[in-house]
Amino acid sequence: MYNEQRVARVLIARLINDTEAMINQDFCCSLFLVLVPSVAAADNVEFNRDIRPILSDKCFACHGPDKNHREADLRLDIEEIAKAGVVEPGMPEESELFARITSRDADERMPPLDSGKSLTETEIDSLRRWIEQGAEYQPYWAYVAPRLHPIPAVKDASWPIGWIDRFVLARLEKEGLQPSPPADQVTLIRRLYFDLIGLPPTPDEVDQFVESKNGHSYEEVVDRLLNSDRFGERMAMYWLDLVRYADTVGYHGDQDHSISPYRDWVIDAFNDNMRFDDFTRAQLAGDLRPHSNIDDKIATGYNRLLQTSHEGGVQPKEYLAIYAADRVRNLSAVWMGATMGCCQCHDHKFDPYTAKDFYSMVAFFADIDEAQHFTKGTNSLPAARPPEIAVHTKRERERIADWDASIATITSELENTDENNADTISDLKQRLADATATREVLQKNARKTMISVPIKPRTIRVLPRGNWLDNSGPIVEPAVPKFLGKVAVSDRRANRLDLSNWLTDAEHGSGGLTARVFANRFWYLLFGVGLSSSLDDFGGQGEPPMHPELLDNLAVEFHESGWNVKHMMKLIVMSRAYQQSSVESDDLRKRDPMNRLYARQSRFRLPAETVRDNALAISGLLVLDYVGLSAKPYQPSGYYRHLNFPARKYSHHTDHRQWLRGVYVHWQRQFLHPMLKAMDAPSREECTAERPRSNTPLSALVLLNDPTFIEAARVFAEQVMRDGGDRFDSRLRFAFRQAVSREPDQLEADLLKNLHLANVDRYAADREAAKQLISTGQAPVAEDLDAAELASWTSVTRTILNMSETVTRN
Repeated sequence: MYNEQRVARVLIARLINDTEAMINQDFCCSLFLVLVPSVAAADNVEFNRDIRPILSDKCFACHGPDKNHREADLRLDIEEIAKAGVVEPGMPEESELFARITSRDADERMPPLDSGKSLTETEIDSLRRWIEQGAEYQPYWAYVAPRLHPIPAVKDASWPIGWIDRFVLARLEKEGLQPSPPADQVTLIRRLYFDLIGLPPTPDEVDQFVESKNGHSYEEVVDRLLNSDRFGERMAMYWLDLVRYADTVGYHGDQDHSISPYRDWVIDAFNDNMRFDDFTRAQLAGDLRPHSNIDDKIATGYNRLLQTSHEGGVQPKEYLAIYAADRVRNLSAVWMGATMGCCQCHDHKFDPYTAKDFYSMVAFFADIDEAQHFTKGTNSLPAARPPEIAVHTKRERERIADWDASIATITSELENTDENNADTISDLKQRLADATATREVLQKNARKTMISVPIKPRTIRVLPRGNWLDNSGPIVEPAVPKFLGKVAVSDRRANRLDLSNWLTDAEHGSGGLTARVFANRFWYLLFGVGLSSSLDDFGGQGEPPMHPELLDNLAVEFHESGWNVKHMMKLIVMSRAYQQSSVESDDLRKRDPMNRLYARQSRFRLPAETVRDNALAISGLLVLDYVGLSAKPYQPSGYYRHLNFPARKYSHHTDHRQWLRGVYVHWQRQFLHPMLKAMDAPSREECTAERPRSNTPLSALVLLNDPTFIEAARVFAEQVMRDGGDRFDSRLRFAFRQAVSREPDQLEADLLKNLHLANVDRYAADREAAKQLISTGQAPVAEDLDAAELASWTSVTRTILNMSETVTRN
């Protein structure tokens, strides 16, 4: 018998190539290591590209920055020391380094056997050639401010649209590759919608774009999407991963805490195209800014996003140390692309960060009032996490202002109406009463949110081995990592505002480095993989960029544009490189399986929230309202049964909040919604710069059986039956156009018709089964439609929503 799972498997099998984009990250990294020698073999050996990764992976743990674990007093990360002892430029045979890595004596061989590390023949050959060519060192690319590089010349001058394309094409021509042809118009507009607003285009929007004869239609669509409120929601999804936003405290009872206005502030900031330097300052130090306003205070909720606990056995001093380490880990990963968390216990083994640098960064945040919850915390929902204030977000304040204006207008009309005009006066009084009541409801709906409030800074010491009980370490003052310079101090003691200024000052601070980190992430959002795949680690263990000059130029463009996020997104999507087809030839797949040279676009499954938003949008259930508090969609019964302090039972919303966008869904750290979890969403306990993309049976089962998707399929089926015509073929064409912006081919039509016919007979014979399927969810069921027919079409639409193409960005 035909069923949804079987048909979905057949359709998925036809799209098996999509699984290339679902390979886990570790496998991607290993494939890249295979790719690098092939693209670099014909060149001179470069230290940053070819040698530093080898030394960092195999040598720096014992011969690098960490003085406490350094062997033989040898540093291979410093040119002068290496060349004074073990590296003889131009003479591999005279170099102790080369002798040790090629020795047959187990006691002499490096790396030592007990390290678990070994060098491949390719790596040994790279080290030999590097020494032969003079053993030239280079400053580490990630710690050198980006600069503008000349735009390269290309042979095919007709292909590039702008300077981005010239960098991409120059590398392809060097590798003997050609760019892929442009994506078809339907694929292109779907890609653009998913990338910029996280939602699919409607059939009318697709038709209008495809049929347009206007040479500027593509740019017009780009501008419209960037100016949509949906853009901020899509960008906030990524930012909330970075800063580990969640609606719960994480530790112990994982109680709710009050923070949702911060999420809404992030959405508004992206929609308003707030300068990224201001965006940074508001979050790190909005409370310290001159004339700090309510939005600045809401933004400082960033400093309170970490996991907290008020459990009875908590030692405040221990947890303040835990919070401090969490905060520095996050800040360094988000803005610096650095793994400073390694320095909580010792100097970094691969990068120049020291334990003193770590605790000096902690000292910037020593003035944050965050100990109150140890004594004032509660097991209520939400838990008390003072300091907190009740606020209206920007959108809520605008609504209140609109109603104030309406009330003023109605009052003026009432005052100027002839007293003899009783009907008009009565009508105006009723309108005034309604407007006043609405305004009062909005005013009362202020939400609490955690904020940062400065207090006298705590004394911060270096904690030897990270031990919070050991007070023997030296006291440190706020300072940035020593090798990166100094912060310009606005007062006697550097503070969080000084730190945020340093992070975004391209001339006197690390603004250029910050711009490079985010330029790489913008590229990742629009290509599925960054120019460096290490989105949160630009240190020695990270991957050097495949197009370093392109990345540098993008970084300079970002800060010189006034830290303009929308400008950067538009710049990239307007390139011809972005508009390429994602279909690759067999040769291209062998040469560049992970698409690191960008001779094509990438295909990958949509993020978890977008998978859900997409199904709701296709069905017509999606609600685009702004309601403030987090939404609670359907969830398996009993999922929260192990949550205590207090014990709780999950109750889904029974109004329109059920169908809000995924960015507004309640984020429970310990018990993340199963649908989100199955689609690789993070628990947000730590910074997540790149989500894994798995391809598992659980994801298919979620798409078929999660009540949200069943209900979406049923409402979609109703739409198909009402608006798709009377015949199966026309209805199926309508369904495919709604879901994937095209018509079905013959194989798909035959498979789904057989599924439909089999299920019509099944549900006609078993009306109870039909009723059970179509009654899932709270949206009312159309009583004028035949139950068996509706159930059968629901099976068809469930299958369509489960197709790989439906949940894939091509």
